Amino acid sequence: MRVHVVSDVHGNVEALARAGDGADALVVLGDLIDFVDYHDHGGGILGTVFGADKVSEFARLRRERPAELPAFARALWGTVGDAAAVVEEAVRGQYARLFAALTAPTYATPGNVDTPDLWPEYAGENVRILDGEVAEIGGLRFGFVGGGLLPPGVATRRPGVFRPYLRTEDDFAAGIARLADVDVICTHIPPDVPELTYDVVARRFEHGSPSLLDLIMKQQPRWSLFGHVHQPLAPRLRVTYTECANVGHFQRTERPYVLRW
Repeated sequence: MRVHVVSDVHGNVEALARAGDGADALVVLGDLIDFVDYHDHGGGILGTVFGADKVSEFARLRRERPAELPAFARALWGTVGDAAAVVEEAVRGQYARLFAALTAPTYATPGNVDTPDLWPEYAGENVRILDGEVAEIGGLRFGFVGGGLLPPGVATRRPGVFRPYLRTEDDFAAGIARLADVDVICTHIPPDVPELTYDVVARRFEHGSPSLLDLIMKQQPRWSLFGHVHQPLAPRLRVTYTECANVGHFQRTERPYVLRW
């Protein structure tokens, strides 16, 4: 059995169309949408609407002065008549192209830069959407939990023109609790292990899940697969019996992570 796994597609339709080549199944771990493209400031939804210069300033603030970023973003979107409608139209356009590229049998869970409520409208019969669910693939049990985490102590997402799929750790843990006897655990975010959550380019820790780490320690699946951290300190790390692997920033690498058994 050969399964290809990708995460953090961020709008790369051409590579996604090739991701399932030679595989029996494709697993997608979210972040299909290209909202802010930090490599091509003129790309993504923000770059298309406001241009590369504004996105360059957005990226600088995110990196150097994050406390000023929300006000800057609000000011940008305040110049657009119906900002929410503009964003939804752009998201829908990306989803139409991205889901059409999924021709292999696909098992998918959303990332934080996704709008999972829209997924059923675009997913074809060959795409199974899973979140807090288990699917059998080639005789192994794959468990899926999607989304990212809100900062500790924050209970709700901030209102805005785009609402990322962010959850409290309690909500994420409830999804984890629905998974039993899994051989492979598939999430967008990593377990709460410093080497797996630290981004060496952004120079910061992303939020990893304690409940995911707890599942790994207790159930010891063969693999824990995730993305989210684009430049991780450790792309792979063994935790007890489990091989924990960041499957890569697919938008840039264009290479799926391969499982064989």
